[in-house]
Amino acid sequence: MKLLIAADMEGVTGVVSWDHVDARTAEYQRFRRLMTADVNAAVEGALAAGAGDILVTDGHASSGNLLIEELHPQARLNTGTPSPFSMVQCAQDGLDAALFVGYHARVGTVHAILDHTWSSARVADVWLNGRPVGETGLNAAVCGTYGAPVLLVTGDQAVAAEAQEWIPGIEAAIVKHACGRYAAQCLPPGQTRPLIRDAAQRAVQGFLAGQGPVPLEVETPVTIRIQFVASHMGDMARLLPGAVRLDGRTIEFTAPDMPGAYLKFRSAVALAGA
Repeated sequence: MKLLIAADMEGVTGVVSWDHVDARTAEYQRFRRLMTADVNAAVEGALAAGAGDILVTDGHASSGNLLIEELHPQARLNTGTPSPFSMVQCAQDGLDAALFVGYHARVGTVHAILDHTWSSARVADVWLNGRPVGETGLNAAVCGTYGAPVLLVTGDQAVAAEAQEWIPGIEAAIVKHACGRYAAQCLPPGQTRPLIRDAAQRAVQGFLAGQGPVPLEVETPVTIRIQFVASHMGDMARLLPGAVRLDGRTIEFTAPDMPGAYLKFRSAVALAGA
């Protein structure tokens, strides 16, 4: 079984502040170790269930957060930026399934730690085929195009609920209960590691037994709408070939399939920050 573990940071054990996930701060070094530990717990559970080939993709910021010297020795690490499919790089190379570790809820979600969609500084909202979407839905749809279902999400209760809306039957390991954007009741690593390990094991065992979520497939052609934080970002993003400007802060574009839409989405957000 070939498995992708797609790792983000905002949903990691104990994270409640931007200082925890920003490489320029003193707190960051603590939390990149906790991120690595959360990923290792998922690896351990997947291996116990029978996964044989595990690739971990570091999907936070510049994708250089996970400590390879502390990574489980039976996993491989995709790190560095840019890579075409970013948070789910290598999905295009063929997978059986994926696990999402350390994920967060979409921008604007109530009671969700560090809620945002791709860029808290640029993106005010995103719609996929007219439906509000966050990183969970976007990334799961890319995996689904290549036939890989997402079996597990770890993070707070808000991202767990969001994932269930997009991927019915997904397993969830809730490592914290948010009561605001910057506050949560957090379980300590001694509790979250076995929680994640056991959830990953259940998820992979279910998959191998022919149970659990199916790949997320979206209707094609795929339309993505992005509302930016400020109008000057719309000025830049409209330069994307095929983009239609709907108002000062909003653009929309269509692609023949989800991978193409994902690449256009990344390009539009990059242009908005130029």
